Amino acid sequence: MKLEIKIPSVGESVTQGIVSSWLKAEGDFVEEGSDLLELETDKANVTVPAPATGVVSIAVKPGTEVSIGQVVGFIDSEGKPATAASAQSKLAAAAQPANVAATTEKRPVPVAAPAPSPVTAPSALPQSVPAAVSPVQPKPSSQSAVPPVVVPSPVAATASATPAVHPIPRPVVSGDGQSFTRTPMTSLRKRVAQKLLEAQHSTASLSTFNEVNMKNIMDLRARYREEFQRIHGVKLGFTSFFVKASCRALAEFPMVNARIDGEDIVYFKTYDIGVAVSTDRGLVVPVVRGADRLSIAQLEAIIADLALRARERKVLPDELAGGSFSITNGGVFGSLLSTPLLNYPQSAILGMHSIQKRPVVEEDAAENIVVRPMMYVALTYDHRLIDGKEAVSFLRRVKALVEDPWRLLIDV
Repeated sequence: MKLEIKIPSVGESVTQGIVSSWLKAEGDFVEEGSDLLELETDKANVTVPAPATGVVSIAVKPGTEVSIGQVVGFIDSEGKPATAASAQSKLAAAAQPANVAATTEKRPVPVAAPAPSPVTAPSALPQSVPAAVSPVQPKPSSQSAVPPVVVPSPVAATASATPAVHPIPRPVVSGDGQSFTRTPMTSLRKRVAQKLLEAQHSTASLSTFNEVNMKNIMDLRARYREEFQRIHGVKLGFTSFFVKASCRALAEFPMVNARIDGEDIVYFKTYDIGVAVSTDRGLVVPVVRGADRLSIAQLEAIIADLALRARERKVLPDELAGGSFSITNGGVFGSLLSTPLLNYPQSAILGMHSIQKRPVVEEDAAENIVVRPMMYVALTYDHRLIDGKEAVSFLRRVKALVEDPWRLLIDV
């Protein structure tokens, strides 16, 4: 019995995609639920599972644009997996040349060039002979005591008199004479480029900066890291604290959690936070729904799960849709300071960066100047909607909450 392989619905707003690759070959035996093909959409790359157990029959080639519900192949539930012997025979047939006679055709044997004379070959010169001296010398007569005449080599003399010139390195050119290659952009890369261009052209973006003393939060992590992972099964990171602090600050400054829609302002009553994830195909921003209602442990588990599935191309487009505010962490790549671009149509995004030890002044410290682990943070916001006072106050509130993480536990 043959069952159809159809492109499943992967999100409300997704109607088309591209079959980027088949993960199984024609005639392969697959188990129900195993990864069958990769579907590339304008929001994410997702894997499509096999709808049944059986032998695969492919109907569309990789690179084909398909619609949701379209049949792209079949699975024969009564088919049998190929045996090892048949697989070997297929490989042998593939390796067999198409024209056996052509393989026995006599071909001219290239004639090797004569080896250089040992007298003139530079490698054959004795070490006592200078490089600038010609090795060809007249033999002295037995009746004469006249020493041999040394004739300077014109080539060697010219080389020694001319200063060494280092040639300008030139680009490696391919066989067709081109010094570059051209490949089409993926749908995801096109979508990312479109959104970034929209953010630049459709908003009046501006950035404000501050720095956060990470000592307390690092001490907290060091103290409870092992116990936290043992109990919750996930590592305790930094992002969850910034998500939690952002939710508290968004509640106090609701304009940062709003957006412009035409001539209206849309205020969101939920706190759906996008967390940027870097993948081999580009940047994606899965959304943590209702982040304000989640504990630190729940946030860490959800963020880790979304990041893993995003890199494995298993995050769904609906998990990338929506979101009222975003957080990106360039510090994982070593960025000290940057101005993140808005995740349009959102109105603000928080940028985390790398942690570095720097001297800071603390009035209540035994010595005023102390060394602390510091992180620069940036808030990029749409100035059409958010005033500088709100943006600066929002970022200062995030700073205060992260520097004193116990505030997050007692709601002060």
